[in-house]
Amino acid sequence: MYSISKKILIEKQVAVEKDSFSNAEISQSAAVKFKCCNCGYENNVKIIPYESGFPIFQLYNDEKVLTKNELLRNNIVSETAVNLLHFGELTVNNLPTLYFGIACPACGSKYICVFSYGEKQPGLTLLTISGVWKYNEI
Repeated sequence: MYSISKKILIEKQVAVEKDSFSNAEISQSAAVKFKCCNCGYENNVKIIPYESGFPIFQLYNDEKVLTKNELLRNNIVSETAVNLLHFGELTVNNLPTLYFGIACPACGSKYICVFSYGEKQPGLTLLTISGVWKYNEI
């Protein structure tokens, strides 16, 4: 997992095996599985709560990596509800939203994974994968 600091172009979304985890399913980690759209390799990434990922704000801050419009247009995030803006302008499921970059170990194709993690209501902690997108650096 790595942070992305160069401008990128989102190419296409790839399917993930499972995109929503709750409570006990995420006590240790959540597994994100997806097939590389170039070589078919099955990527398996573990998201560890409070350890994995980088704030989504890093992507759209000063439009260094992506613009807010690109994130919204590709359905990567949504605008945050007014009463939850302390989580940031753009979130997934109105929860703290993170991302990470990953390269396919078989062919080197680059992907970005965006997810949210937090307590949705008392006693219900959710980790929601917004998706995984193939990208290229510009």
